[in-house]
Amino acid sequence: MSLRADDLIDRRRLRRKLTFWRVVAFVVIAVALFAGARWIFADELGAAGNHIAQLRIEGTILEDDELLDRIKRIRESSAAKGVIITVDSPGGTTAGGEAIYEEIRLLAQEKPVVAQVGTLAASAGYMVASAADHIVARQSSIVGSIGVLMQYPDVTGLMDKVGVKLEAIKSSPLKAEPNPFNPTTDEERAMIRAMILDSYDWFVDLVAERRPLTRDEALRLADGSVFTGRQAAERKLVDALGGEREAKEWLAGKGVDANLEVVEWKERESSASLLLPGIAGRLLAGVLGIETQGGLIRALGAERIFLDGLLSVWQPEKSRLTD
Repeated sequence: MSLRADDLIDRRRLRRKLTFWRVVAFVVIAVALFAGARWIFADELGAAGNHIAQLRIEGTILEDDELLDRIKRIRESSAAKGVIITVDSPGGTTAGGEAIYEEIRLLAQEKPVVAQVGTLAASAGYMVASAADHIVARQSSIVGSIGVLMQYPDVTGLMDKVGVKLEAIKSSPLKAEPNPFNPTTDEERAMIRAMILDSYDWFVDLVAERRPLTRDEALRLADGSVFTGRQAAERKLVDALGGEREAKEWLAGKGVDANLEVVEWKERESSASLLLPGIAGRLLAGVLGIETQGGLIRALGAERIFLDGLLSVWQPEKSRLTD
């Protein structure tokens, strides 16, 4: 009987220990899930209180569905009382700049929005900045390059050297032209130039509408030239010189509490990025001192390979700019 009683006592002790460790395991799992949710949804959970939302638009501009959705979520957030759009971009596709511009204009109808230019806001980058109701730039920022271009290679000389000839049967002479496999005709150049000039006129009208400039004044500035922040302020392409502090001061003048914290709304991590390739990409980006995998792609210059259609992009590596 005494042995049986001892067994019962031991079993009860074991059950109490097992229950204790089950509770501990549950708490650890709950904390891990909560921490993971805060990491994945940091822009919502970390910005639960009233704040000034910061949105970074950097690198080559494309029609980015995730970025457009992020702007929409900021617009719909009751906690975001004002918005700072931090721009550091040489431009990109004209259609991509247009899409972001239109979404920021919708945002500006709901909340005060200021653009803060970092190193560069050129071409489509400047288009995006002009969507804000106030633009602040550093004295040495690069601003401007208002214009549109289209680029395509001519590899006919290479084809002749390697003995390759391309045959094509088309419904009409301008179908799929220009293309890199045969010389461009005057008719094809005229077609592309008409497209470029139409988009260029739209870009100039946009600048004249958003800035305190007449259309003639905007047209004179839209020759592809770039300016320092100081020069851009003199030409009314930006409103003030400075950085985030000056951007916050403007928001304060619009009724936004100057003591609110600036919270960056970052790109959401997809579930795929938690897998080994995503981890490896982030590790490589970290070793190279680049914040994201997207930054790694931009640093390698790979984005430009995939640009298509009409471009509004500043390309300083060329000996002559064509905008």
